[in-house]
Amino acid sequence: MADPKGFLTTPREERPRRLVEERVRDWDEVYVPGALLPIVERQADRCMDCGVPFCHQACPLGNLIPEWNDLVSRADWHAAADRLHATNNFPEFTGRLCPAPCEAGCVLAINQPAVTIKNVEVAIADRIWADGLAPPRAPERHSGRTVAVVGSGPAGLAAAQQLTRAGHTVAVYERDDLPGGLLRYGIPAFKMEKHHLERRIGQLTAEGVRFRTSTEVGRDVAAAELRSRHDAVVLAVGATAWRELDAPGRELDGIEQAMAYLPLANRVCQGDLGASPLSAAGRHVAIVGGGDTGADCLGTAVREGAASVTQLDIYARPGEARDERAEPWPTYPKIYRLSAAHEEAGRLRTAPVADADARLFAASTLRFSGDAAGRVRALHLTEVDADRRPVPGTERVLPVDLVLLALGFSGPDRTAGGLLEQLGAELDGRGVLARDAHFATNVPGVFAAGDAARGASLVVWAIAEGRAVAAAVDRWLTGSTELPSPITPYDRPMTV
Repeated sequence: MADPKGFLTTPREERPRRLVEERVRDWDEVYVPGALLPIVERQADRCMDCGVPFCHQACPLGNLIPEWNDLVSRADWHAAADRLHATNNFPEFTGRLCPAPCEAGCVLAINQPAVTIKNVEVAIADRIWADGLAPPRAPERHSGRTVAVVGSGPAGLAAAQQLTRAGHTVAVYERDDLPGGLLRYGIPAFKMEKHHLERRIGQLTAEGVRFRTSTEVGRDVAAAELRSRHDAVVLAVGATAWRELDAPGRELDGIEQAMAYLPLANRVCQGDLGASPLSAAGRHVAIVGGGDTGADCLGTAVREGAASVTQLDIYARPGEARDERAEPWPTYPKIYRLSAAHEEAGRLRTAPVADADARLFAASTLRFSGDAAGRVRALHLTEVDADRRPVPGTERVLPVDLVLLALGFSGPDRTAGGLLEQLGAELDGRGVLARDAHFATNVPGVFAAGDAARGASLVVWAIAEGRAVAAAVDRWLTGSTELPSPITPYDRPMTV
């Protein structure tokens, strides 16, 4: 603990964002380049070294937060990088994309603003790459066993890296043309520029991971053939079955799923397309769903030049501070948060009838109406009470010509004749892959991890699942393992 009084003398200071008017003209990350390192050492000094660090419990990876906070406060970046990588394969991902449940569990957060744990984490991650401290770690010996990992999102990548470092030969099968899953095609570049992903893919490739892209298991490679090729299979296929909106007029043109819209915008940024066929340019856009995916659509539509954007959230507007009775520390509180995308939409006044940040709270879609050509032109909505029941007399009409549905995901793809059916893999009552205490499905030698088995969750949970399933597979193949296993399949977030 470098400064025992740091939490008393130093206020919380966030990573500064670029000016809204500047950042909406490009797809670069929203933060001021190079502005983090000058402040992060002071912020790390705010860590109390509290003795019982609830941030550990709040983090699915069990990150050694007080340890690397102390090392950063002393400017010992090399040692901080070692402690961070001891629990997290991809801190530059979590440092940008995780909502930081660790900060909700920070002991300082009982009565003061929490330590900026997420900012310290991403500062370490970026510094170690800049200093060349993340070289490939190829195994010293090979086990002679082979493992197939199906899916190259954060869970699949973490599992592949851990198993490769344990000495197994790993092949990652990805149906898209490039690896990364949602990290590449779901997350907008303004939240995480893709060179961060490319560096890790390069590291995994140098360590020996083999990527089989443009290969859909169940179509291009039969499930039986995959099992015959490999000693074990890890299913990390994600929760790609999106939820639908059962409302009259849903069949109209111009009503699209968020995960049909976002990948196209990412492909434009990547240079695969000249323009997105679902571009929001010049359109009045409504986003149904108040979560992170909806916010990603919001920021994307703003950058594409939408005429207006409104996001509908069925929940009431949260308060500015934690409700100690309903959500006491250290649970993750539902409070009003202003993401970069909401700040942009509000500042640019792109919402015709919404809150200052382009959100309509306590709003539910009643129906859609369209023109003679079958194109959506209006979204009919109503206010709802705390039980999501319509409030009489609050109906209104929102002019739209593009509607994006961001209602979450129900589990893995269950297409008839596809991978899961070919394997005979069982689902549980939630519609996700069933597994035992060792991450094993009902199919011998086949394991499941990530959103496909947990349900749609956070990037930090996906990485934790990947690390844990790797330990389970290594133990199944060899009888023992030295790989760390941060969670069990029955772990649930301590946060709400």
